[in-house]
Amino acid sequence: MAKKKKFYVIWEGLETGIFTTWKECQRLIKGYAGAKYKSFESLKAAEDAYAGSYFEAVKTTPKKTSKSMAEAGIPRWKSIAVDAACSGNPGRMEYQGVDTSTGKRLFHVGPLAEGTNNVGEFLALVHGLAYLQKLNSKLPIYTDSKIAMAWIKAKKCRTKVAKSRANVPIFELIARAEKWLKQNQFDTEIIKWKTKAWGEIPADFGRK
Repeated sequence: MAKKKKFYVIWEGLETGIFTTWKECQRLIKGYAGAKYKSFESLKAAEDAYAGSYFEAVKTTPKKTSKSMAEAGIPRWKSIAVDAACSGNPGRMEYQGVDTSTGKRLFHVGPLAEGTNNVGEFLALVHGLAYLQKLNSKLPIYTDSKIAMAWIKAKKCRTKVAKSRANVPIFELIARAEKWLKQNQFDTEIIKWKTKAWGEIPADFGRK
């Protein structure tokens, strides 16, 4: 089956506008602090979003088509959101945390070789927990990964990826993350992002 075409809007980057490939979008946001961008399923949706603002785009709730979506409500914008991306499985992995309301990047790690999306999601959550603890912040964290949430609860990264020379840095991060979880108490609320109702999580890398 052919991959469905996406359109990428860049509100802030080396160039702004609507672009038809992730490769082109990535070139225009890479290394640009505070880049604001988002992918859309149709050209019309991209054009409508570009005519407005980034913040309107990430806060827009699609039309509700089911009872479960109707009950989704709206996100708690005073929060942070985390997400990961991985090119391959395993492959080059990275993760980031952003201010859910503004999309401002708060932290970013990677890309690192021979990782997985699940590992990145786990590391992003732990990084977010440590980040908020350091600031003595009571903000909640959004993630779109149930697996990462389960690993946080277990205080263990249950990846099946084998350790290799290439991914030593990732396993060092995993060891640090597991150690942090075992040595620190936290009451930060970790909330599952409702992608079907709200669209992609604000920390999304736009590569889906």
